[in-house]
Amino acid sequence: MGLVHIEMFATLDLVGQAPGGPEEDPSGFPFGGWQAPLLDEVTGAEILAAYEGTDALLLGRRTYDIFAAYWPHQKGGEDNEIATLFNRVPKYVASRGRPDLSWDGSSQLGPNLADAVCEIRERHENIKVVGSLNLVQTLLSEKLFDRLDLWVHPIVLGVGKKVFDDGAVPTNVRLLEPPATSPNGIVYLRYGLADGTPATGDMSAPDRGMASGD
Repeated sequence: MGLVHIEMFATLDLVGQAPGGPEEDPSGFPFGGWQAPLLDEVTGAEILAAYEGTDALLLGRRTYDIFAAYWPHQKGGEDNEIATLFNRVPKYVASRGRPDLSWDGSSQLGPNLADAVCEIRERHENIKVVGSLNLVQTLLSEKLFDRLDLWVHPIVLGVGKKVFDDGAVPTNVRLLEPPATSPNGIVYLRYGLADGTPATGDMSAPDRGMASGD
């Protein structure tokens, strides 16, 4: 069964809204495109490497519309490698409406997200979720993911939609490899979904060396 990988760009206060540009979310968010000034060659290479082996995209409606208007026209340009990948692989769109699916290889998921994710896991090995913050929040809250790649950028916005919203559920994850950092201070964290729910403990217990007194 294939794996669902979430690629999420976030600020230090975990805002994930509109990192690429103001047009991503016209709802009045004042910091659309906050990611661009922080990108560097190291991060660009890491992002490209993160897509190796991707054989399907899972996208929300807004992200799909932005991608469909951009990537089919980037063949042969400086973004040719990622454009070739995105144009080649199947695209699955989570939407309650009737999106225009004119981008080659696009199809709409069924109304039951859990069943739909299970179906595409049967067809593909590495399913990548890009952007699509509302969809990501649903996948996280229903634990319909296997990997979470979190790119934390060294800025605090104080406003905006966060990666984990009020619907987040207690979830264990495990760090899959040591964090990677870029010259501009972006930290790349790769997590895998782990079994169980978070446990609790007492940091003042004697075996923790935190006991009071002599």
